[in-house]
Amino acid sequence: MIIGKDIIEQYNKPEIENFTTDFDFLQNKLTRSGANVAEIVNKIADFQVAIPSWALGAGGTRFGRFSYGGEPSSLEQKLDDVGLIHALTHSAGAVSLHIPWDIPTDVKAIKEIAASHGLVFDAMNSNTFQDQAGAEHSYKFGSLNAANEDSRAYAVEHNKEVIRIGKELDSKSLTVWLADGASFPGQLNFQTALSNTEKSLKEIYAGMPEDWKLFIEYKPYEPNFYSTTIQDWGTSFMLANACGERAYTLVDLGHHLPNTNIEQIVATLMYKGKLGGFHFNDSKYGDDDLTVGSIKPYALFLIFNELVYGMENNPQNPYPAWMIDASHNIKDPLEDLLQSLEAILIAYAQALLVDQKALKTAQLNNDVVGAQDILQNAYRTDVRPLLRAARLQAGAALDPIAAYRSLKVRENLIAERGLETKATGL
Repeated sequence: MIIGKDIIEQYNKPEIENFTTDFDFLQNKLTRSGANVAEIVNKIADFQVAIPSWALGAGGTRFGRFSYGGEPSSLEQKLDDVGLIHALTHSAGAVSLHIPWDIPTDVKAIKEIAASHGLVFDAMNSNTFQDQAGAEHSYKFGSLNAANEDSRAYAVEHNKEVIRIGKELDSKSLTVWLADGASFPGQLNFQTALSNTEKSLKEIYAGMPEDWKLFIEYKPYEPNFYSTTIQDWGTSFMLANACGERAYTLVDLGHHLPNTNIEQIVATLMYKGKLGGFHFNDSKYGDDDLTVGSIKPYALFLIFNELVYGMENNPQNPYPAWMIDASHNIKDPLEDLLQSLEAILIAYAQALLVDQKALKTAQLNNDVVGAQDILQNAYRTDVRPLLRAARLQAGAALDPIAAYRSLKVRENLIAERGLETKATGL
């Protein structure tokens, strides 16, 4: 299914009048407060979030998985689905692949399909948390941290293979997430495991092209429940420093213990020039499988306030790679991704409204009440007309989810692919 600009324009036409009324009201209000509305709209229009290939089908848990039908069963179909999301939003102009789930059989054809949808290939993702069919060595007791030297070498070589595939697709970065750890005390030696991980990451880093970045992800628990070798941002930061200047920490919103101050982590990493990537999702108790902004929207706004400040004031930090990383267990995956994009852009737009000069003055004067009001006034602003203005400017749908349903996208995908298809890698 292809959603052309003519279809989008036809869908938008009856919505223009209501949008204009809402936007004019908000624009006048924000202009009076000194905001540059045109600049904010342009920044929203330019903001692009990568869609991971593994998020386009129904997820699941160890208890079960419930398909929605019409899932993409090939890399080509995954790109088509990201293309649908990008056509509706113009905010999903990149795709992140996971190897070996997404090994292209015809690189030229895959690049042509991506280009036809206006997509580029973002960070490549390796997989050393599953044993693949015919694997010569097992990751059951670790990969980059494994006591077994053959398992470590096997995992390093897999990452180098991912880099080779990424080079062919014009990607410029590699994300490494490790399930390595222990479920019981005494299962491994902490220092040996960390030393093995550092040595392995240095080998991978040495095998990257000079214009590539390495993103090192962290997670406090699962699938191991006693220890995880890269369990927090400090360990990731330390390993990134050990690897070199093109190695960075990757922050995943769901990879933190409850009530962790993630915005302070973001600020610290950007101050040190080591925030390389950011994975968006949400959670109530643990892990990262929920729609962005569905549980803690104010926390997301506070994080974006630090991201916006960092992007303006920390030239030592590269522009972060943005990606959604979630599992869609009971929602249509494409609708869930559309909701997540909306939540991300809302938080970003609200953060752009923060009067940083006034906030700095309040902080210097220890005006705690004033500082809180400045933040909450921005957070409480309904910025959705700004998002719609950015979409209209880019040729996207004013209301992507309503358009998705009106155009019966899922029904069309089921008609094309059937009810029994299953997204690869899940």
